[in-house]
Amino acid sequence: MNMVAKQPEKAPIPSTNELSSVFSIVARAAADPSIDIDKFERIMQMQERALARQAASEFADAMASMQSELPSIGERGDAAGRYKFALWEDINQAIKPIMQKHGFSLSFRTDTQDKVAVTGVLSHRNGHREETTVTLPADPSGNKNAVQAVASAVSYGKRYTASALLNLTSHGEDDDAFRTAADYISEAQEIELRDLAEAVGANLPAFLKFLKVAKLSDIPAKNFTAAKVALEAKRKP
Repeated sequence: MNMVAKQPEKAPIPSTNELSSVFSIVARAAADPSIDIDKFERIMQMQERALARQAASEFADAMASMQSELPSIGERGDAAGRYKFALWEDINQAIKPIMQKHGFSLSFRTDTQDKVAVTGVLSHRNGHREETTVTLPADPSGNKNAVQAVASAVSYGKRYTASALLNLTSHGEDDDAFRTAADYISEAQEIELRDLAEAVGANLPAFLKFLKVAKLSDIPAKNFTAAKVALEAKRKP
């Protein structure tokens, strides 16, 4: 399996003033009938580079905002008992609304002339895009016919490239560790409650007894808001 990823160029991010200056230069050049064609083309290339750097910056900002919202996907797929995997339809359903919210779209190109090459393309509404390619043999496992073998490889390629571009994770449907982590408050929420208890002068052991837990980290995630409200109620006017 070969994977080729296109990495973002390390270019300085243009400031608003720089972009305004470039646009002003282009406008003056376009209005000058005596300007040399070669010079005008160089000015246009300068504008294109500035816009490309701006688009790359906006892509990175949007990606950073989106990362915390992308979920871990349950692994419902079964490779003949050899391993579990997240189904493409589950991945697609989970990520689509989040990508749309942050201005992203995901598309794919496939090439089946030799092996099966799937290229995932992650595009942002402001113009920048990143892509990665995985090359696979057709997957004839489970007595698939030729068409099914290619379709299976394409599905794998979509899962693989989407996961690589978005840094997705998956977990077993019966993964107790994942379920336990998801069911209780996070470390940040624990710290928030501890600081709040100190700020309002709450008796922490009594508060834990009231919640019927041994320690703050045992508080169910669904009870975080209620615990916070209970502590706020102890704040002296």
